[in-house]
Amino acid sequence: MRYTVDTMLILYVKTHCPFCEKVLARAKELGITLEERNIAQAQYLDELMEKGGKRQVPFLVDETHDMSMYESDDIVEYLEGKTSR
Repeated sequence: MRYTVDTMLILYVKTHCPFCEKVLARAKELGITLEERNIAQAQYLDELMEKGGKRQVPFLVDETHDMSMYESDDIVEYLEGKTSR
C-alpha cells in the first residue's frame, strides 16, 4: 500500500544537486509526492530566500504544518516519520 501525504510538501532543489537527488529518491520510495521548485528559476530562488533565508538546497516546506527545514538527512527523516503514522 502506498502512503499518500495529505499535505502540501514543496522541495526547493537545484539541478545536479546530489543531496536533492537523495531526498527525491527516498520520497519516491516512500510514495510521497513533492512539488519540486528549481532555484534556477528566479522566482523560486526569491521564494527560497524569503522562506529560508539562505541559498541552500534541498529545502523542504510543509505548508500544512507550518514547518520548513534544510539538510537532506533531516528532510529524509521527516518524510519517513510521515509514513510511520
